[in-house]
Amino acid sequence: MIYLHQFDPIAFSIGPVDVHWYGIAYALSFAAAWFLGRSRILSGRLPGVNLEHFSDLAFYAMLGVVLGGRIGYILFYDLPVYLDSPLKIFKVWEGGMSFHGGLLGVLLAAWLWTRKHRLHFFDTMDFVAPLVPAGLGLGRLANFINGELWGKYTDGSWGVIFPSTDPAIYDQHLTQAQLQAQYAAGALNQYARHPSQLYEAALEGVLMFLVLWVFSMKPRPRYAVSGLFALLYGLSRFVVELVRVPDAQLGYLAFGWVTMGQVLSLPLIALGLFLLWLSRRAPTLQPAPPAAATPAGAH
Repeated sequence: MIYLHQFDPIAFSIGPVDVHWYGIAYALSFAAAWFLGRSRILSGRLPGVNLEHFSDLAFYAMLGVVLGGRIGYILFYDLPVYLDSPLKIFKVWEGGMSFHGGLLGVLLAAWLWTRKHRLHFFDTMDFVAPLVPAGLGLGRLANFINGELWGKYTDGSWGVIFPSTDPAIYDQHLTQAQLQAQYAAGALNQYARHPSQLYEAALEGVLMFLVLWVFSMKPRPRYAVSGLFALLYGLSRFVVELVRVPDAQLGYLAFGWVTMGQVLSLPLIALGLFLLWLSRRAPTLQPAPPAAATPAGAH
């Protein structure tokens, strides 16, 4: 049955402060990464690292996600708008985060943390990779609630109508009663779209988490978990972009179907294949008890 999207992007309000689902999704993403990472630390999946060290890594990564995701979106997708209205940079609750920018931010953060603790960079990335999909899935659910990043029109019974964000409906200025009446009569079915946000939540969130978590439960050669993450994300994103509407300010970049998301995903696919190839002859990091906590006052 075709679904009429009527979610409020604001979850609740505390006085004059509106709490958006987008912000809640980010908070839950960081919480999920923390608890999953804590479990892996206690299982000795990153030898020489204790919970105190992991807390530092989590903080670095959180900054990398937020700053990298925002800067990446601005540079890759909508630079002219932010040059005209610089204050929009801080309105993250309105959306506008790039996974590829966030990934670069996490890579930089992990590199700095890894260098500080004198570990191999890809041992850290292999540890981090299974923690990411939960956040990706929650982020896509937030995109769905916001009614953004929807797909192309579809005549499938699973299509979703986005009356508050689809200009084809929004510009009709229908009252709530008129909207409900037209929906009940099937007059809005022509505006049903692929819920591409939910496709991505299923692929990038649920499927990738299950595959990576199960795969990483057994010690794997260096590069293997990171390579599988890059390959799975790149392929998932590339496929879903085939039914997702490109950003209006960019449109299709080539051939009437190539999007910026696909262009940015191709290097990830190539990197994933390369890392998996490297892993064939790489050493395997064996689990070991976490390092002892740093005594209070020690430096």
